[in-house]
Amino acid sequence: MMKKPVLVIMAAGMGSRYGGLKQIDPVDEQGHIIMDFSIYDAKKAGFEKVIFIIKKENEADFRECIGNRMSEQMEVSYVFQDLHNIPEGFEVPEGRVKPFGTGHAILSCIDAIDGPFAVINADDYYGQHALQVIYDYLADHEDDEKYRYTMVGYILKNTLTENGHVARGVCEMDEKGYLVNICERTHIEKCGDGARFTEDNGATWTEISPESTVSMNMFGFSKSILKELKERFPLFLEENLKKNPLKCEYFLPTVVGELLQENKATVEVLKSSDKWYGVTYKEDKAVVVEAIRQLKTKGLYPEKLWD
Repeated sequence: MMKKPVLVIMAAGMGSRYGGLKQIDPVDEQGHIIMDFSIYDAKKAGFEKVIFIIKKENEADFRECIGNRMSEQMEVSYVFQDLHNIPEGFEVPEGRVKPFGTGHAILSCIDAIDGPFAVINADDYYGQHALQVIYDYLADHEDDEKYRYTMVGYILKNTLTENGHVARGVCEMDEKGYLVNICERTHIEKCGDGARFTEDNGATWTEISPESTVSMNMFGFSKSILKELKERFPLFLEENLKKNPLKCEYFLPTVVGELLQENKATVEVLKSSDKWYGVTYKEDKAVVVEAIRQLKTKGLYPEKLWD
């Protein structure tokens, strides 16, 4: 019998561009944070357990703000993304404070997950449709001769902020809607009615279609991804600690892309036309607050989610 999918929420990011612990910043008058809405949607979709990936030093604040409340709604567990949790033979570069990225975050769950799971960011609002389709996929698919993964894809223009740049995985798909390649662009921004990205700190720019399908780190995996992340992490460190010791990141979409190139996995792209809302910068918060207000006005959410 298949195990029930669990929800994994990545909440260990430092919030450097935002300037604070943005994951626990309220977005409505009732004191809800973005995660409240994601977990509400997840519970409605069928998820019964949530795993929070956090930093150990944020544990008390995190439990007080969200974890203790959620434990009344779903089964809750915690995993800590520790900068020093790296393979034997490697050392954290002197002066590095930044965690090793989303791949490292999910790898932190290796002892906590024993079945299918969905991954989302703590500070992104994904929409009810996305949580439902990813749950349904995970509940109905298993690995066979290949790993059978999924991803919810968003339209780029629905995921941009007016207040700066964003990082997105730009997706290439085949005619059947399966992912062919995913390319992590760490600096995409709006440009009039369009969008553009840079890979050299703004020295040169490349236009990108605002209709492009992008990843918002909303993936559905079997537990096989954990083995792959563990095996590939030393190779990543060997290559990248020399190049960029303080800021290199082990991106989850990059590992997914490698598995696709090696023909070890398929990733079915589940399309969402919902608008993404997130708090990358402090100025984004007003936009999110207004969006939540409108969603409540339309009846998608009650005023108090957990009454």
